[in-house]
Order: sequence, then structure tokens, then C-alpha cells
Amino acid sequence: MAEEYCDLCDLPLSTCIHGMPKPPPPPPPTPRTPRARTVSSPRTSTVRTTSAPTRAPSKVTDQSVFRPHIVRILKQEGSLETEDMLLELEMAMEDDLRERDRQPTPTGEVRWHQSARKERKAMIDAGLMAGGKPGVWELTDAGRSIAYEKPS
Repeated sequence: MAEEYCDLCDLPLSTCIHGMPKPPPPPPPTPRTPRARTVSSPRTSTVRTTSAPTRAPSKVTDQSVFRPHIVRILKQEGSLETEDMLLELEMAMEDDLRERDRQPTPTGEVRWHQSARKERKAMIDAGLMAGGKPGVWELTDAGRSIAYEKPS
């Protein structure tokens, strides 16, 4: 039995694109049937307020809470090395620090130490602390002019 060849490309009809039948057309899309609505009670209107929802209390002490303590300590001591400053801050803020503040960050540093360093950076950026000596915490004239009440 001889195999038939295509007149256009001289290939066997079984392998030639001309001898293959066209693929069947895709089925027509099925029409969507509307969903039956369930009968429910009429919607009640909700009261909208313009105030933002109340946030859950933070689990860590906010960075800005450190500033008054830093200013007060540096006014008394003049300037301190980082380690000494953190010891003074820990004593001054022992009632303010929360449980999570005392836990380590993923990098291993105690969380409140990181917050204190961030506040130091913010104070340097605001011109309240001198940033020229790494590891030394010292107020500028602008920082010394800030008046914070001693917490009771």
C-alpha cells in the first residue's frame, strides 16, 4: 500500500500540515446564568464616624519617649559614651520600658537600645545633639536649651 504525498510540499499526508485536518473549533462559551439572589433582611445602615479607629496599644515604647530622658541625662552629665548613656537611660526609664523592649531584635540587639539609638540619630538630624564623635552622646547648644520637666 503506497503512502499518499502532498502536492504542495511533497511530504507524506500523515506528516504534512496540508494533509492534516483542521482542528475542531473551540466550543462556544457557555452563557452565564444569573445567580439566584437569596432574600435576606434589609441592610441596616452603619454609623460612620470621622475619627480614625483606635489603635491597639503598642507593645514597645515609642522612640520619642526617649528624648526627654536623653536631654535630662546629658544636661546633668555633659557627654557620655554609648554604653554609659544606655545604663543611665535604663535606670531612668525602668518604669517606662515594656516587656518587649527588653527582648532582642532579629539582629540580636536589645530592642530599646535600638530605639534609643534611633532617637539619638533623630536628635542629631534635628541639630539637638552633636554627631561628630561616634559613640559619644553630647547635646548641642540647641539641645541644651530644650526644657523638659523631670518625670515624677
